[in-house]
Amino acid sequence: MTSRILRAWPVGTPIIAALVLVPAFVMHDLGTVAVVVVAVVLAGTILAAVHHAEVVAHRVGEPFGSLVLAVAVTVIEVALIITLSSSGGPKAETLARDTVFSAVMITMNGLVGLAILIGTLRHNTVRFNQEGASAATMTVAALAVLTLVLPTFTTGTDDSSFTMAQLVFVALASLALYGLFVVTQTVAHRDFFLPVNRAGGVLTESEDAHAERPTSRATLTSLGLLLLALVAVVGLAKVESPAIEAGVAAVGFPPSFVGVVIALLILLPEGIAASKAAARNRIQTSLNLAMGSAMASIGLTIPAIAVASFFTDGVLLLGLGSAQIVLLALTIVAAVLTVLPGRATRLQGGVHLVIFAAFIVLSVSP
Repeated sequence: MTSRILRAWPVGTPIIAALVLVPAFVMHDLGTVAVVVVAVVLAGTILAAVHHAEVVAHRVGEPFGSLVLAVAVTVIEVALIITLSSSGGPKAETLARDTVFSAVMITMNGLVGLAILIGTLRHNTVRFNQEGASAATMTVAALAVLTLVLPTFTTGTDDSSFTMAQLVFVALASLALYGLFVVTQTVAHRDFFLPVNRAGGVLTESEDAHAERPTSRATLTSLGLLLLALVAVVGLAKVESPAIEAGVAAVGFPPSFVGVVIALLILLPEGIAASKAAARNRIQTSLNLAMGSAMASIGLTIPAIAVASFFTDGVLLLGLGSAQIVLLALTIVAAVLTVLPGRATRLQGGVHLVIFAAFIVLSVSP
């Protein structure tokens, strides 16, 4: 009976979520019980999305598998930002910035630090492909500075926003950088992003095999359920967002913390997948997931939000504050020093986690 439930829940959860989504959207005011039910279904749907993304990823192999989950998570992020921003208000102007910055800090510090710590606790020292990790770090740094730091210092507007011409350029530049990285990762230098063994050599397919590859039918089924789960997650998160905002306000946190909550929610699948890969000593896969999500969060989200801003009222504020810029600079420096040797110890993992903790503390008490 237990084994049947374990096999059935990834299939049934997205379907249940879709059924719950319909009445939840119709009801204008959710009671406490309904909010709790939606929250439980939302969490289960995110876990189901992780499962189906991993099935698809296992079928296509690395580094394409990491790309599947990164793009899936970005779809959720873009949809959430657009739907929540459509309600208007002062919070809508900075929601994209807060969410994207939070995603960068969570992935580059939280996920990277956790993956290294998990790997080193089991294997003492972890190894990864220095060429691939360095390329990803450089791309994330360029994207973050162009989109989140430059608006603070440009003089074309009176606030931390781009002019129309600047926004168009940054959106196109972000797409170009992300597209160039994807081509590098999947075609030109695919071997840079494959897991490595203890000696630093790229693992062969037989060495990296940890389970039987799913069949084509199972992969297509998981792909369909993944798409259904993503739609359900976006819809349920939209329904749950008033409760999230009310909860943030009730505990006295600043409105910008809503962006942190959204980022934590949508990056939960990445966190689970990265942790599992780290436990198997596949740190390169964990870095692909973390840095790929940071890249997609900027390179795909900012252009999508830029296009959406052309059809909505209000200003799109992307420029970070001084404390956020310092944290971002520290993150970039730490990431560069972590990936350069091609190996890491508990110290590097601890440093990234401390920076992540500082981000959370400053988000709660700016």
